[in-house]
Amino acid sequence: MAGPAPRTTAKARSAATSGKPVTLALDVGGTGIKGDALDRQGKVLADRVRVPTPYPLTPEKLLGIFRQIASQLPAVDRVAVGFPGVVRNGKVLSAPHFVRPKGDDSPVDPELEHSWVGFDLAAETAKALGHETRVGNDADVQGLAVVAGKGLEVVLTLGTGLGSAVFQDGVLGPHLELAHHPLRKGLTYNEYVGDEALRKLGKRRWNRRVAKMVETVRQLLFFDHLYIGGGNSAHVKAQLGDDVTLVDNQAGILGGIRLFDQPQGPSTRSR
Repeated sequence: MAGPAPRTTAKARSAATSGKPVTLALDVGGTGIKGDALDRQGKVLADRVRVPTPYPLTPEKLLGIFRQIASQLPAVDRVAVGFPGVVRNGKVLSAPHFVRPKGDDSPVDPELEHSWVGFDLAAETAKALGHETRVGNDADVQGLAVVAGKGLEVVLTLGTGLGSAVFQDGVLGPHLELAHHPLRKGLTYNEYVGDEALRKLGKRRWNRRVAKMVETVRQLLFFDHLYIGGGNSAHVKAQLGDDVTLVDNQAGILGGIRLFDQPQGPSTRSR
C-alpha cells in the first residue's frame, strides 16, 4: 500500500541520529492505527501518522498499513506494536475486533478468524519493515509506560472495547482478557463500557457504568493503584477514588519503548 512521500525534516534526521535507537511505535486500534517515531528518551521526532482502521482487516492488509505509516516517518532502528488482542511471544492468539468483517457489530467470519489466530505478527512485521520487532497487547504496552512499579497495579483502557493489564512491582503479569468476561446483567466488560455503550447511553449513564466496573475490579483484584487510559478515558468524569488515575492515551505509543526492556520472548529480528 503506497503512501505519500516521507515527511522527514533535517531536524528530525539529526534528532534520530543523536537519539538512537529510534523506535517506530505502532498502536493498533479498532478505529485507527497510529504510528510515531520516538528517540530513546521517548521524544516524538515527527508528526504522528494515523490511518483509519479498515474493515475487513486481514493480517496482510495490516502489514501494508504498517509499511504506509513507516514511509511517512523518519528512519527507525526497531519496531514496537501494541495490538488489541491476546499476544504471546509475538503471535496473535485472538483478534476480537478484526475477525468480524464489518467490526464488532457483525458476526465472526471463520476465514478471517483462521487468518488471525496463530499469526506471527512480530516475525511478519520484522520481515515487512526490516527491523527487530516486538508485539504486545495494547493495554500491556500502555501499562508499561505508566505504572510506578510499586505493589499490584492494574491498567484498564477504554476504547472500542476494554483492555486490561496487571503488574506486580512493575513486572507485567499474565494477560487477563477481562473484555469478554461477564460483568453485570449478562453483559461482558466490552458490552458494558465499550464504545457502543457510550454512544447508546450517553456520557452520564456510561460514567455510572464505569464507576461500577471500577468497583468490581477493585473487589476482584484488590489493586494498590488503577490507571485508566484509552481514547474514551477523556470522557470519564466519575469520582473513582484516590487509588485511580486517568492517564493520557499517548501512553499507548510511549509504552512501545518499554517493550524492549522486557524479556526476550516477544522479540523477533528481521531475517
